[in-house]
Amino acid sequence: MTDLKYTDLAYSNLEEFVYGFAKKPVKCSNGMVIGGGTVYPEVNLTLPTMLINAETMPKVLSQYEEMIHGICSKAHELHSPGLIIEIELLPPCTFNPQWGIDVTKVVRKVMDEYSTKFGLKSLLRLTPVDIREGKTLTHMYHGEHWDNLMKTFRGCAEAGADFLGIESIGGKHLHDEAVMNCDLPKTLFSLGVVGCRDMVTLWDEIVKISKETKCLPSGDTACGFANTSMVMANRKFIPKVFAAIDRVMCAVRTMVSVERGAVGPSKDCAYENVYLKAITGIPISMEGRTAVCAHSSSVGNIAACLADCWSNESVENVRLLGGMAPTVFTEELIYDCRIMNVATARGSALEMRDILAESDRMYDPQAYVLDPRVVLKLSQEIVKGKTHFERTKIAASATIKELQVAAKDGLVLLDAKELKYLDIFAKQLKSVPDNEAEFTQTMLKSVTKEKFDPAKYDMKVETAAK
Repeated sequence: MTDLKYTDLAYSNLEEFVYGFAKKPVKCSNGMVIGGGTVYPEVNLTLPTMLINAETMPKVLSQYEEMIHGICSKAHELHSPGLIIEIELLPPCTFNPQWGIDVTKVVRKVMDEYSTKFGLKSLLRLTPVDIREGKTLTHMYHGEHWDNLMKTFRGCAEAGADFLGIESIGGKHLHDEAVMNCDLPKTLFSLGVVGCRDMVTLWDEIVKISKETKCLPSGDTACGFANTSMVMANRKFIPKVFAAIDRVMCAVRTMVSVERGAVGPSKDCAYENVYLKAITGIPISMEGRTAVCAHSSSVGNIAACLADCWSNESVENVRLLGGMAPTVFTEELIYDCRIMNVATARGSALEMRDILAESDRMYDPQAYVLDPRVVLKLSQEIVKGKTHFERTKIAASATIKELQVAAKDGLVLLDAKELKYLDIFAKQLKSVPDNEAEFTQTMLKSVTKEKFDPAKYDMKVETAAK
C-alpha cells in the first residue's frame, strides 16, 4: 500500500471547526468558493420511476431539462448566492456512456442559460454509478464495466461537469454480509483492506481523467457501506452502535479519495465526511433532515454542523402540492443555507453549530459520533495509524471506547442491549491480529467465491501461511 498523506489534523482548534469554512477551500472558475465562508445548497435530483432505453431517452432528457429549469428558476427567485447541481446517473446511463453524456449536456445547457440571462452562479457535480458488480463482471479494473465507467467519467467531464464524484462499491458484498451478521472483523476486512485498496486504483484513474479534462475530482462516499448500516439500524435490524462504529471506520476508506487527489466538496451522502474535513481540511457536502425524501435518519440537524454544502440526498421528479419535488427541495435547501449564512454574518456560527449538535447528539450513537468535539477527538486517534488497515482498526476501537464512556457519563442514551453489543464488538476486535497480511489471508480463506472473488481485485489466496 502507498504511504499515507495525513498524519496530523487540519484543525487543532474547535473554534475554527464549523460549517461554511474549510482549511482548503475550493475556488471555482465562476467565482464560487466552497468552504470560503458561505454554505451553498446542493440539489440532488433523479428521474421518477420509468424505463431507460434507446426509445425512452428523449423522454429521459426532457425530464432532466424540466427538473433543472425548475431548480434554477427557484434559485434565481430566492436570490441564492450560488447553487450546486448533482446528477447521480442511473445504471443504464453509465452502462451506456453516451446517454450519461447527453444528460450532462442537457443539464449544463440550462445552467448556462440561467448564468447568462440572470447571473445565477451554479456548478455541476456528475456522479456516474459504480457499475462494477453483477455476474457479468470480469474484473474490477478492466473489461466492459470498468471501461464504460471511465468513458462516462471522461465524456461527462468534457460535456461540462465541474466536479466528478462516485459512490464506489469495492468490497461491498463482503460488507453487506458483515452487517447482516454484525461481524466487526469482516467489516474491517471489507473497509480497511479491500475497500481502501480498491479506492487507490479507482481514484488514481478518476484524478487522472479530471486533470486531463480540467474538471475537479470532488470525492467519494461510503453510501453503500455505512449508509446501509444506518438504514438497517433505524429499522432495528442491527444495533445502532454497530452503525455508529461502521460510520467512523468508513472515514478511512472514503479519505483515500483525498489521499489520491480529490479536493472536495466530498459527496453529500458521506456522513463520515466530518472526519475527512477534520483530517484533510477539504470542504464537504452534507445532508440531514433535508434527505428525508430518500431515507430517514437520526442525524437531521447535527449533520449540518460542519457542512460547506447542504444537500437533499436524491429526490425524484414527482409532483407535490407545492410543485415538482426537485424544485420544492431546492427551496427548502436555500432557506436552510440562509439561516446558517446569516448566523455566520452575525458572528453566531459557533452558537448555531452547537445548537444543531446538541439537538441530536444524545439520542443516538450515530448522531453522537458526528458531534464536532467527538470528531476531532476520534480523528486524532485515527491518524496515529501507519496504514489504512491500522487506521480502520483504530477507528473501531476508539469509537467503542468513546461510546462506552459517553453512555456512562450520560452523554448518549444507550439501553442495556446496545451496551452489551459494545462489549461484544470490543471482544471481536481483539481477535484481529495486528499483522495485516496474516489477517488478510485468514479472511480470504474464510469467504466464498460467490460473495467475494479476490482474483477480480488482483488479490491472491496463499496456499500456505507465511
